[in-house]
Amino acid sequence: MRRRNFIALLSSAAAAWPLAARAQQSALPVIGFLSGGSAIPFADRLPAFRQGLGEIGYVEGQNVTTEYRRADGQYDRLPGLAAELVGRKVAVIVVVGTTAAALAAKAATQTIPIVFVIGSDPVEVGLVTSLARPGGNITGVSQVLFTMAGKRLELLHELVPASAAVALLVNATNPYTESEIREVQTRASALGLQLHVLNATNDSDLETAFMSLVERRAGGLLVGADPFFIIVRDKLVALAAGHKVPTIYGYRDFMAVGGLVSHGPDPAAAYHQIGAYTGRVLKGEKPADLPVQQPTKFDLVINLKTARALGLQVPTSILLRADEVIE
Repeated sequence: MRRRNFIALLSSAAAAWPLAARAQQSALPVIGFLSGGSAIPFADRLPAFRQGLGEIGYVEGQNVTTEYRRADGQYDRLPGLAAELVGRKVAVIVVVGTTAAALAAKAATQTIPIVFVIGSDPVEVGLVTSLARPGGNITGVSQVLFTMAGKRLELLHELVPASAAVALLVNATNPYTESEIREVQTRASALGLQLHVLNATNDSDLETAFMSLVERRAGGLLVGADPFFIIVRDKLVALAAGHKVPTIYGYRDFMAVGGLVSHGPDPAAAYHQIGAYTGRVLKGEKPADLPVQQPTKFDLVINLKTARALGLQVPTSILLRADEVIE
């Protein structure tokens, strides 16, 4: 009898163990990731986030878990995805890649902390009160990609100085696109350039945009700082090569697939920072007390192989300023 009771006790304990383990797992704080883009950039950037998070004492799968929601460039899905994370009662929402996602998260909750990395000015779009004192439940990193668009236009003009007209490719569904257009238009006027604004919100729009670019005889292309263009980067770079259009990008991601020039901040540094901020929020710090960070360095990368294929001579002045030259 005693032996049977002992075996029954072991069986009960074994059956209860998975339930106990699941209860412990569910008790861990949950980080909700919200992205307007796709999984493409994450392979390179998530390790930097996890490193920043780990430096504060949090390790994914050990004392914190994560849930991911991605819109894959369909920004109208963002409010619903943000609501899902709020309903999941996550401990913090991490927003990556697009202003539209940050605005959707802010609209979804005024209590759950939000940590973002975006390319726009968070004060101008109404996400925070100021960079130094964000206020509310939100803070993060602004990569100032949109405000650097004018600088990228200057670089493009140095590459193709004989061209009187250039084009800007944007995603009109991004709420900060108008600011980017104004920035580039102001700089184009100062340089005496005619600017053609082209729109692409889906894959099929790209070919139409390039046909329009060729018809208008634009001598170069500036690709807007929208995560959607990373999703379609292979096709975008291939179209630029096929039409022999010198093109400059704001993200380094394009250089891995043969892009000509990129000029922008190091995304890994931004993800490391929001990882650290997320850890600090999980430990109890308030987003309102964490200043919005901005990059201090912008990398210029040149692909000479692509330049040769385009029959383009890269000026020495640009090569001397380059942080990396791909041979």
